[in-house]
Amino acid sequence: MSFFSDIAGFIMEPLYFLISAVMLGFHNVFGKLFGDASGASWALSIIGLTIVIRALLIPLFVKQIKSSRNMQLLQPKVKELQKKYGHDRERLAQETMNLYRETKTNPFSSCLPLIVQMPIFIGLFRLIDQASKNGSGRGLLTDVQARQLRDAELFGGKISSTFLKSDGNLTVQLIAAALVLAMTATTFLTQRQLMSKNMPADALSGPYAQQQKLLLYVLPVVFAVGGIAFPIGVLLYWTTSNLWTMGQQFYVIRNNPAPNTEAFKAKQRRDEEKRKRKGEPPVPAADGTTITEVQAEAPKPVQRQQPKKLTREQRKKSAGKPGAASTPPSDDQTNDPQNDEGEDK
Repeated sequence: MSFFSDIAGFIMEPLYFLISAVMLGFHNVFGKLFGDASGASWALSIIGLTIVIRALLIPLFVKQIKSSRNMQLLQPKVKELQKKYGHDRERLAQETMNLYRETKTNPFSSCLPLIVQMPIFIGLFRLIDQASKNGSGRGLLTDVQARQLRDAELFGGKISSTFLKSDGNLTVQLIAAALVLAMTATTFLTQRQLMSKNMPADALSGPYAQQQKLLLYVLPVVFAVGGIAFPIGVLLYWTTSNLWTMGQQFYVIRNNPAPNTEAFKAKQRRDEEKRKRKGEPPVPAADGTTITEVQAEAPKPVQRQQPKKLTREQRKKSAGKPGAASTPPSDDQTNDPQNDEGEDK
């Protein structure tokens, strides 16, 4: 076991230096405002660490969005493969992977930001846990700063305390419970926002949709169960990260939605209203129509014209000529006074 612990420590040691360097950079700023030992300075340092990490992960987030969009657009083709090779699971898996390879789509890209953040999450947990238990620092964090972090209080609760190890402190339990609920709710709402606004209707029934639904309900439960063992500082990091994800995803969905989704239709309506306010003509769609034309009422069907009445003489002539009965008389014939005279006779 010591061998594996040494390997884990060797891998995590660079992360300790990275995490502590970013935290101490923010702490030097906020410590001058609130005091080096204050809970506010350490809490804001953790939030600053979160913002830096998430800003560095923006390229991965963009890749995640592109991959997620490609997965949505490929669902009709995936369904065709299921119908064609549904009886052969091995062939179906092979053809599906070939489709992803041809379109340069990675079905696991949606998990990249989460996977990359996990070592940072574990590193921050170990830093706070070590400071709480032994009062010793890791990375660039000195023992004095580690003890300051251990004893720092936020709203009356220590940042290093957990819900399970609160020593009967009700304030700590309330703060930890509130952050666990916030972390769980933001995780659920972020995934729900993606499914309800930026997924086309035909993508809500395929295997990708089943994966998204699984994540929608499983991840919040996992975080809620595990969250009661996390220090308040770690919960603060994860909740801030979730809020960042919600805002970032809201911006992307609003300004660059996937085609044939509710967000895409909403963006079309906003663009059309903006053009109306500016007095610009509506932009035609690919089929030549505009949003205004599509939303306009459908034209009323043309009423069928009733056939004109024939005089007795005209009916006799029509009966005598084959095929002539189907030819309606002209207006001159119906208005001819001689026809009226013949009718009177």
